Amino acid sequence: MQHFHFIAIGGAVMHQLAAHLKNQGNKVTGSDDAIFEPAKSNLEKLELMPEKIGWFPEKITTDIDAIILGMHAKQDNPELLKAQSLGIKVYSFPEFVYEQCKNKTRIAVAGSHGKTTITAMIMHLLQYNKKTFDYLVGAKLEGFDFMVKTSEDAPVIVLEADEYLTSPLDLRSKFLHYHPHIAIITGIAWDHINVFPTYESYLETFRKFILSIQKGGYLIYNAADEALVKMVDSLNTDIHLIPYRAFDFKTENDESILLYNGTAYPIPIFGTHNFANLKSAFEVGKIIEIPEQNILQSFQSFKGAAKRLEKIYDDTKSKRTIFRDFAHAPSKVKATVNAVRERYVDRKIIAVFELHTYSSLQENFIEQYAHSLDKADIKILFLDEEALKIKNKQDLDESWLKTQFADEAIIVLKQANWLQQKVNEEITENCVVLWMSSGNLGGISLIPV
Repeated sequence: MQHFHFIAIGGAVMHQLAAHLKNQGNKVTGSDDAIFEPAKSNLEKLELMPEKIGWFPEKITTDIDAIILGMHAKQDNPELLKAQSLGIKVYSFPEFVYEQCKNKTRIAVAGSHGKTTITAMIMHLLQYNKKTFDYLVGAKLEGFDFMVKTSEDAPVIVLEADEYLTSPLDLRSKFLHYHPHIAIITGIAWDHINVFPTYESYLETFRKFILSIQKGGYLIYNAADEALVKMVDSLNTDIHLIPYRAFDFKTENDESILLYNGTAYPIPIFGTHNFANLKSAFEVGKIIEIPEQNILQSFQSFKGAAKRLEKIYDDTKSKRTIFRDFAHAPSKVKATVNAVRERYVDRKIIAVFELHTYSSLQENFIEQYAHSLDKADIKILFLDEEALKIKNKQDLDESWLKTQFADEAIIVLKQANWLQQKVNEEITENCVVLWMSSGNLGGISLIPV
């Protein structure tokens, strides 16, 4: 048994790792200056919730084997300073994960969009084919106890490889720690403007990721992304390059059907971007020598990841369907809206998008969202006034926002009760409501009555 202490234990994946390590029989402690749901309830169930909120350097003692440091902490964190003074080993989250999997075959899924979904697809096909594996994924998935799992016996680990910064002590991208044998890049669309202030700086971290792939390894990359293709072509690497495009598919009787080698496979998920996601997972399956037929059969029972085009309400009689999606980056918003339009050609689509992340609220970035909502019939842009105050962000002018989105038909709302009322008014028979946010949309009900 080892003793691990988490500085910033309340993080979405940090608390999941803490839970997993405790489940393995280790002693786990932690601190944070703010812990929100669902982390709070999860930590309470496992008796991992700190007794008090805040930082307490007296918790840091020489009986701790390692500190796991979250990005939320600062360089002058009193617990971190105490650990450093005592010479206790300090790991960032990705460093710790790599330490657990350095002798495994590492499959890393990177890109500006689709990472969680593709990681979930690969996990599903491995589980379906009774393979033993470890994983790190950015959402809680049906059939898996935690968002992260490490073990001694699994020969493979599947990693959702995030380009965000590692820790307060390490300003490299997280995915640069993983050194994968098999890597996927789904596409590159500028994001995280707070740490990548220019498009070129964002591209550069992906160049470094490609160069971090193991010699003789594989890069599976989206051939529909011109910037990505240009980058791959410009690099001199000793790896196998596998470009991919979306599977052929059709929609019949409100059902998506994947077409491959003359055979039709009904698939629960939909949208061109998801059939591209499936193709990248398919290529991974082939590399690790799972028969094509088995891979395709596994896809037929894949229902998607939580908050990724997740159907939360469906009334077949009135043809009213409601989805929620984590979409927040411009490329994600556009792909999600387009997917719903492809699936529901003849329905009224009400698309609601909340500007919530740091990047999405930056005046010099919002123009990246131009035309992202075009395929919807009713387009609502929501800015939560309370959330803006918390983030010390100034209000954004309605007419200016319409110009940035290149759409005068967009409805801009800034109070949750107005949003609830407007959506309720617009819901009719034969319609789809699409909620898109990495926040909570002001706490309103996503299933209007």
